[in-house]
Amino acid sequence: MIFCHACIKSTIICFNPKLINLSISMSELIKNIKQWGQELGFQQIGITDTDLSHYAPRFREWLAQKLHGTMEYMEKQEVKRSNPADLVPSTIRIISARMDYLPPDTSIATVLQNSTKGYISRYALGRDYHRLIRKRLDRLAKRINAATGKLGYRAFCDSAPVLEKPIAEKAGLGWIGKHTNLINAKAGSWFFLGEIYTNMPLLVDRPIDKSHCGSCTACIKICPTQAIIAPYQLDARRCISYLTIELRSAIPLELRPLMGNRIYGCDDCQLICPWNKFAKYTQEKDFHPRHHLSSPDLLELFAWTENDFLQKTEGSAIRRIGYACWLRNIAVALGNAPRSELIIHALQARLRHPSALVREHVTWALEQQQKARHTHGS
Repeated sequence: MIFCHACIKSTIICFNPKLINLSISMSELIKNIKQWGQELGFQQIGITDTDLSHYAPRFREWLAQKLHGTMEYMEKQEVKRSNPADLVPSTIRIISARMDYLPPDTSIATVLQNSTKGYISRYALGRDYHRLIRKRLDRLAKRINAATGKLGYRAFCDSAPVLEKPIAEKAGLGWIGKHTNLINAKAGSWFFLGEIYTNMPLLVDRPIDKSHCGSCTACIKICPTQAIIAPYQLDARRCISYLTIELRSAIPLELRPLMGNRIYGCDDCQLICPWNKFAKYTQEKDFHPRHHLSSPDLLELFAWTENDFLQKTEGSAIRRIGYACWLRNIAVALGNAPRSELIIHALQARLRHPSALVREHVTWALEQQQKARHTHGS
């Protein structure tokens, strides 16, 4: 599950429908838009209107149940998320795009089964996707403008209050699965989403007629913290992606042992999904792992100084959680690892860290290591 909302400036040009160039037919334009999208590295482009009335009540109910945890921005921006024209006036169509991100040879199973390693969600192994995708969408919009005249648009990639998964579902890019991620029958779910809001009266695509999850509940059963509390309903407060990325305070005690060695995000619900047998590896080199983060040693990561952290996460989505939360997450993973004198020494060295948040999780991890020692000794 992915929770990431970096604030990145989006391109905006004033709307002016009178400038539309009518020399190109609508069907030809739609065909060109999808072809141009593929040339820019997107695997699929879909188009939909702005009516999200089917999704808005569900979103409001989710917020009312406080399942969003500390992500107050979702509640504050609920109206704009549910009404695209409130976010960008005059919007009548949304171009939705998806781009594969799963890098090849990332040893997923090997890392999760080795408690001395740290597991990082596969989307975060390379460069930050926000800027790359928004720039590609901006290039797509400019190409559309070149063919039709100077129209208004605004490009987003997780950079504004946008209901990206409902929009993508309406645009025909897939269906929202029981784990609340978007699934495509030919590509699984390992992809990013991005949008172009526009006032161009484009023909819309037909959405997927229904969910194709069937009776499968594999994602619900495998979730380490049981965050998927019902089909199509996620309690973000229990989700490891939320706990390791969005949460800035202490991780609840009862959830720490369930996190295993997952130090940034979690992919379990995608790993188990049978539709991901159709997933394709990314062709984008920027999404390939950097600094050996596909299979990192926990103790090596825990030894990073703050300068190391800033240097090795430059241009990465990981940097947004900050150094203290990085150490917090790794401390939990070390606490969950089998007893080790090396781990105990590394944790003890962090007991006087300036951050109370780090110290609290280091103390907990040491207690776990001591318990493991006593259990082993008995």
